[in-house]
Amino acid sequence: MSIMDQFRLDSQVAVVTGAGRGIGRAIALALAEAGADVAVAARRTAEIEAVADEIRALGRRSAAITTDMMDMAAIDNLAEETVKQLGKLTIWVNNAGGADDRTMRTFMDLPEYQWDYQLGLNLKAVWAGSVAAAKRMPEGSAIINISSIAAAKPAPMNGPYGAAKAGVNSLTKTLATELAPKIRVNAISPGPIPTEVFMEALKLTEEQLPGLVDMIKIPMKRMGKEQDICGAAVFLASPAAAWVTGEIITVAGGL
Repeated sequence: MSIMDQFRLDSQVAVVTGAGRGIGRAIALALAEAGADVAVAARRTAEIEAVADEIRALGRRSAAITTDMMDMAAIDNLAEETVKQLGKLTIWVNNAGGADDRTMRTFMDLPEYQWDYQLGLNLKAVWAGSVAAAKRMPEGSAIINISSIAAAKPAPMNGPYGAAKAGVNSLTKTLATELAPKIRVNAISPGPIPTEVFMEALKLTEEQLPGLVDMIKIPMKRMGKEQDICGAAVFLASPAAAWVTGEIITVAGGL
């Protein structure tokens, strides 16, 4: 097998959660371009159906499976439906995350329900998705968790998210050990990417982004793009990463 062939995902079947928009959509399309059939999951049916159509236009099979990642039964159903509709499950990307009201708060101002919600969506759902996938995956499969650089440094005004993502990093390393050698488990830790959620939470305009780059001192002198995460995702899902597990790959412009 040539080195370029090792990055192909032909005959693979992937699930991407939170795939209706942003980073999740970009990863789903990238996996399809690399040869995988892809099930896309999110709460908004119209959005994932549109992404599924984009995947089919690339010549790959797709299933749009409406899923609430806060519902354990729904997560298990996502894995089961993927196997039923696409024949198997070999790649699972835990991408869904964020905060429901997109409001920045200190820990002192945080309502209990927001702590529970953010830990549920950003950590518990990653555990539940990983377990549901692993029960159905054959040897040689891969789980990829989307973490954040907020996991490794202070996250003022965004504490529950940072705490949850720190938990994702720990979960990734433990699952990698528990599921080896059958299933590889890795994570990608993105830096700041101006998705719709990012812009709304920080109340930013496009014109303000260059100033934010200067303020947080990104060495690469620009904000990230959704597509910047895709290369790492395809690598971790592919045979090229056959001896890579338990790793957190930072994609953050040098931060």
